[in-house]
Amino acid sequence: MNLRLKRTPGIYMVGFMGSGKSTIGRHLARRLGWNFFDTDAEIEAAEKTAIAQIFTGRGEPEFRRIETEIIRHHVAWIERGRPAVLALGGGAFVQPPNRQLLGNNGIAVWLDCPFETVQRRVGAASHRPLARDPAAFAALFEARLDVYRLADARIPIESDDPEAVVSLILAHELIK
Repeated sequence: MNLRLKRTPGIYMVGFMGSGKSTIGRHLARRLGWNFFDTDAEIEAAEKTAIAQIFTGRGEPEFRRIETEIIRHHVAWIERGRPAVLALGGGAFVQPPNRQLLGNNGIAVWLDCPFETVQRRVGAASHRPLARDPAAFAALFEARLDVYRLADARIPIESDDPEAVVSLILAHELIK
């Protein structure tokens, strides 16, 4: 395993909504014998409300503040040597403070999923506030690509089989 991962054993799943971060992250953690956390699920549990309600009632800046605190909390545990795979919300990696925090404490893995695939997976999901407007959804996808490219590792998503993707991640030179 990579020296950086030995020092701070964190693998952060980044990518657009619907790219499979939670599903693949859960499978990856199981294969590694590590803990798994989904930051969106953690936010909903901590705030006792849906992310869509946070966006609507308190706005995106407040959501991002909460998200950063959740990430910071988990990274602190990882820094103490508790290995974990974190599935981050689609916009978490876009925030420079989050990228810096993650970059110093493990490996960011970009699940590079084609737009047609995320569009099919997300569909008209009303629980995803940033996916409600199809044109804005496509523009957001394009706008985030350059930031996702800053991740340590890029894993192309070519199927819906999470185990196949996990195998690609485990074979990546930064992970093995």
